[in-house]
Amino acid sequence: KSGPRAVQLPPPAVRLLEALPRRADNPFVFPGRDRDGHYSAGGLDRTWYAVREAAKLEDVRIHDLRHSFASRALALGETLPVIGKLLGHNDIETTARYAHLAQDSVHEAAERIAQSIAADVL
Repeated sequence: KSGPRAVQLPPPAVRLLEALPRRADNPFVFPGRDRDGHYSAGGLDRTWYAVREAAKLEDVRIHDLRHSFASRALALGETLPVIGKLLGHNDIETTARYAHLAQDSVHEAAERIAQSIAADVL
């Protein structure tokens, strides 16, 4: 959960990050107030609360974004190992916890399979 790691970002996200103001004396993408510090968890929380309020999404936690990402990826047919890699999980069991969010996709898949079997039988 901690320490540096590589994260895959799509080109629009890279462009957004590249457009952020940088501090020459700080190596972090999200610099903190200190010369060599990074944005703190408390700072992120305050920013997220302001975003939620502006968007009228008071019940949305920042971690819900990860769940939404994983759920969307599952619905698009990505595998748990790939999703886990994208989320930075070391253990597939961690990623599997997100699978419950894709029950609509599971139901739709079961329906498609049942229709295929019925077409062969009838």
